[in-house]
Amino acid sequence: MTAFASRRGRHGDIDWDWDLRSVNGRGLELRLRLPEGIAGLEQAVRNALSARLARGNVSLTLRQTRAAAEGALALDDDQLDRVLHALEHVQQRAFTLGVTLAQPTAADVLSQKGVVVAAPSVVSEEGLVEWLLTDLGVLLDEFINAREAEGSALAAVIQGQLSQIESLVEEATGAADLRRDEARLAMAAAFRRVSDEVSEIDETRLTQELALLALKSDVTEELDRLRAHVAAARELIGDPQPAGRRLDFLAQEFNREANTLMSKSGSMRLGRVGLDLKAAIDQMREQVQNVE
Repeated sequence: MTAFASRRGRHGDIDWDWDLRSVNGRGLELRLRLPEGIAGLEQAVRNALSARLARGNVSLTLRQTRAAAEGALALDDDQLDRVLHALEHVQQRAFTLGVTLAQPTAADVLSQKGVVVAAPSVVSEEGLVEWLLTDLGVLLDEFINAREAEGSALAAVIQGQLSQIESLVEEATGAADLRRDEARLAMAAAFRRVSDEVSEIDETRLTQELALLALKSDVTEELDRLRAHVAAARELIGDPQPAGRRLDFLAQEFNREANTLMSKSGSMRLGRVGLDLKAAIDQMREQVQNVE
């Protein structure tokens, strides 16, 4: 979900700069910094981003400036009238008091505050929003291309981690098979000891208890579910639709099965493989957080 894109645009006498970036997040969180006073822009931008992005903490900044160009100044006629009336009043007052003043020049009048102002924009507000949204669409294309490039690299990393998990599952299967043979011999020895030490024994009850013990330590279901999770994760990675949340949930299921496997390990070898399996799953979960 991490990506960055920037873009500059211009229409009429308005320049603007876009800055769009995102970092990892469970859902879609938008932080917008837009110029004030442009009606309808913020909601339109939110709609455009929400339509094309599904996850990530996304920050969008738009800086807008008026282009410096010849003829970008104008006169405020109301302020000019007020200044001229004030000058006329000053001249009459000075004449009444017998004071002679030089006639003000045009430069004197223009230098008064508020007489010369920036020329009105040649772009209407509606026209500006339309141009900005069109440019935002191009920016989003560039942003999504950057995300997809990172996503392709990330998919290769996760595929490698799934292959490692798959290999560890097969190693755990071998360790479980070896442990099963050892457990069978240990149970047989225990059965003989009990038979020798106890004169009366309910063989049916003893057989049931041994079967229950074997069932509790069996990890076949956990290993089968881990294989199914690997297949499901690969299918999600190949899905063109956003799959980050589903992969995140699946990673939790991976971890649940690995924990159960550890609790049933019953042998050093299977326990060691279980630890390696949990480490590989944790590494995959970290990468899954980057998937949209």
